Amino acid sequence: GVRARAAAGNASAANAHAAGTLVETLATRALSVAGCVPGGVPRGVGASVGKTYAPPALVSSGLEPSARAAALLQRLRGFMVEHALPAEAALEAHAASDARWSVSPETERLKALAKRAGLWNLWLPADSRELLKVDVPAGADGALLQGPGLTNLEYAHLAAEMGQSVWASEFFNCSAPDTGNMEVLLRYGTKTQQEEWLVPLLLGEIRSCFAMTEPAVASSDATNIASSIVKDATDQNRYVLNGRKWWTSGACDPRCALAIFMGKTAPDGAAPKHKQQSMVLVPMKSPGVRVLRPLSVFGYDDAPHGHAEVTFTDVRVDRSGSVLLGEGRGFEIAQGRLGPGRLHHCMRLIGMGERALRLAARRAADRVAFGKPLAANGNVLQTLGVMRVTLDGARLATLEAARRLDKEGNKTAKGAIAACKVAAPKAALFVIDAAIQLHGGLGVCDDQPLARMFAGARTLRLADGPDEVHLETIAKMELRRAKL
Repeated sequence: GVRARAAAGNASAANAHAAGTLVETLATRALSVAGCVPGGVPRGVGASVGKTYAPPALVSSGLEPSARAAALLQRLRGFMVEHALPAEAALEAHAASDARWSVSPETERLKALAKRAGLWNLWLPADSRELLKVDVPAGADGALLQGPGLTNLEYAHLAAEMGQSVWASEFFNCSAPDTGNMEVLLRYGTKTQQEEWLVPLLLGEIRSCFAMTEPAVASSDATNIASSIVKDATDQNRYVLNGRKWWTSGACDPRCALAIFMGKTAPDGAAPKHKQQSMVLVPMKSPGVRVLRPLSVFGYDDAPHGHAEVTFTDVRVDRSGSVLLGEGRGFEIAQGRLGPGRLHHCMRLIGMGERALRLAARRAADRVAFGKPLAANGNVLQTLGVMRVTLDGARLATLEAARRLDKEGNKTAKGAIAACKVAAPKAALFVIDAAIQLHGGLGVCDDQPLARMFAGARTLRLADGPDEVHLETIAKMELRRAKL
């Protein structure tokens, strides 16, 4: 119809001539957005080339590192290349030696270097300065206690870089379970508790563990926790703790001075289901605390950190000085701890996957089989491509969860957090497994980091909460959304 009217010389409206002016206005605006200097619509293909064109500014996706995070990221990358990655051989050798349950001197050396480089406590949240109840000293120690104060999104980029090495996070005082425990003390601890425990943890002088999971119950449901916290019959100012915990990561470390113990202060029926649990601070040297054994993860004991089975038998602690936030607040604290703390794991998994992909690509380019490089094989190229697509999808899910955590808070962003907790370990596992396959026998031995990385990534599908729990959370949200 348009062509017929044009051929007949019939306009569709009396003011059709104005369309030309409108087109020119819109085109001029488009050229301005694209970076062209205003000056009218170019009349030919080459009319906007030359001095009239400037490269367009990048459009922000909202997920890229901020200026301060980018500066820290550049320094962190330099540290990883110059110090952290070259130290892996020495750390692996120490972990395989008879002295593996002692702290490697190389670890302490790199921690000191990271402090001097200003790469310490990078995990500390943006509101940490307001949450610190202790008097912050002037000078270097004060700076170490406060960190750079990054958002979750800013820290995500840094954690991914650290995740390339299973050893690296500790160099920057950014390793689990200490980061989660420090955040608990930061948000819920009293001034006295912060002075006694948080300050030495922030300075890297001691380490800690989190005693929650129990072998006798399904601990992915925190309301199942059966360990008891009762008032001492002989001294009402003290608690008596009894329980058997396992997968208490960090309890084997000789520097581990503190356990955050979760148990029940109210029996079933005496309080609502989610108000029966409490968290208390327990010095590891307390009588009745016994580390039974380190548990192995696919054959790795992760010394000297370790994942311990621990018994608490008639352990007595001061009531007012040990309880966090108050009786019956343990489940609440656990939920607050699990958002940012577990998001850190997802961030590190992305970095782990990046390194595995880089190793796989190098192997494909260098390794010759059946007369040609692996990279000349179409199946290998397909695998590398899928590895990149899979990893980038998980990266975007993790960064989006971090952004929403910053903007909306833990409760509102729980769906995005649950999604990346499923996506990140699965993506990392797929990429690492494909990298192992491309490395052949080299991939399953400790001459490459892939086997240790695989063990760590697979464990996080449980330690970060089982996939089934996260998927159920997501599904329930979708069902509620469908009713709107």
